[in-house]
Amino acid sequence: MADKMKTAAEVMLDVLYESGVRHVFGIPGGNSIPIYDALTNHPLELILTRHEQGATHMADGYARSSGKPGVVCVTSGPGATNTLTGILTAMMDSIPIVVITGQSVTPNIGLDAFQEADILGMSFSSVKHSYMVTKPQDISRIIKEALHIATTGRPGPVLVDLPKDVSAALIDPTIENDRDLPGYKEIPVANSEDLNKTADL
Repeated sequence: MADKMKTAAEVMLDVLYESGVRHVFGIPGGNSIPIYDALTNHPLELILTRHEQGATHMADGYARSSGKPGVVCVTSGPGATNTLTGILTAMMDSIPIVVITGQSVTPNIGLDAFQEADILGMSFSSVKHSYMVTKPQDISRIIKEALHIATTGRPGPVLVDLPKDVSAALIDPTIENDRDLPGYKEIPVANSEDLNKTADL
């Protein structure tokens, strides 16, 4: 059984890939190392940026041009806080991005540990939804939900805060593919009268 186990970070990347994600934008850091270690042998392409804010804007631009959600992965503390402007931009412009932030190990959360920041609290008014992953076995469900929330209804950003010990934990890699995630999916239909008026302009 142990040889079939994967880290939660590896399972997360597999879920992203199976969901159609092909690119991740970001910069590695201490609390996101398990994710970046998993990326080294994964088919997801890492677009390494010079700044975390740039990563969010690149993911935003990718989502605008491709119609697919942009995915960002950064570390905790200043890495996470540097994403806030890009997150707010995506919220205001209804752009689907998922921002995955590393976080201090769970026993240190709330103790002002090195590079710990309450990114959930800081981003609260700028995201459609946010998660802190506290159980490694929840990573598959949370990433699927994050992608679903980001892309349905009025699109927008979703933040997933992932403590280092959770992302490094070994879990059964089985990915649930039958989870029903209902949501409002508007099919835009143009009014023919409005189209004619527009054509006459």
